[in-house]
Amino acid sequence: MESELDYHTALAWLDWQVELGADEAISEAPVNRFEAVQEAMTAPVATGPVAPAAVQVAEVDPVVEARKAAARAGSLDELAAEMEGFAHCELRQGARSFVFADGNPAARVMIVGEAPGRDEDVQGKPFVGRAGQLLDRMFEAIGMGRLAPDAEQAIYITNILPWRPPQNRDPHPVEMAMMLPFVQRHIELAAPDIVVMMGNISCQGLLGQRGITRLRGTWQEVMGRPALPMFHPAFLLRQPVRKREAWADLLALKARLRG
Repeated sequence: MESELDYHTALAWLDWQVELGADEAISEAPVNRFEAVQEAMTAPVATGPVAPAAVQVAEVDPVVEARKAAARAGSLDELAAEMEGFAHCELRQGARSFVFADGNPAARVMIVGEAPGRDEDVQGKPFVGRAGQLLDRMFEAIGMGRLAPDAEQAIYITNILPWRPPQNRDPHPVEMAMMLPFVQRHIELAAPDIVVMMGNISCQGLLGQRGITRLRGTWQEVMGRPALPMFHPAFLLRQPVRKREAWADLLALKARLRG
């Protein structure tokens, strides 16, 4: 027979375990948790009215929310504020800077790149690293640049994504889809004569196509405007032999602007 002391000692031990967070006792017979889950899945579901105390949380569609936010923007400043405050893209949690645009918003040419890299994340501007320096030299060769005050010679630059992906990885399709309404609204508000898509990611976002070696140099249409796919400057740094094709595309762009 157990003593009175044993009883109180056992009770004290039990209280101590409850304080530590134990909330379930081990039964004498084993419980097959897989069978319990299966029974729960196959159990009939009640079809009666929902109790007033029940709380139903509506699932949010980030793309729908992005469209609403983009539509609210009546100016580029308002669009930048809507994008920076958009809470559904997780990239913003790991990025250092919000990268919106650079150059002259009145420019006839709007360049859409892919996503910020390390240098862009640090400075908060698109195309400022080695690829950005090459981009500037490319357009200076045809008499254009981001610092030109005249809209005829100016360029305006943005990206498909305003936040840097971790380790400079390619943007995921879901990230591109939720930010695309902002890019489209950006093009509407800037109203350029020509859109230049730099690289595969911008072509995938705005054209729904990949394969920049096939697409480059072929005129397309984006948001009712002429659009020209071109090699991304980062690609040209890795493959300098393709600079001849990039030069041909720049000349085609210049000729189209002279119209």
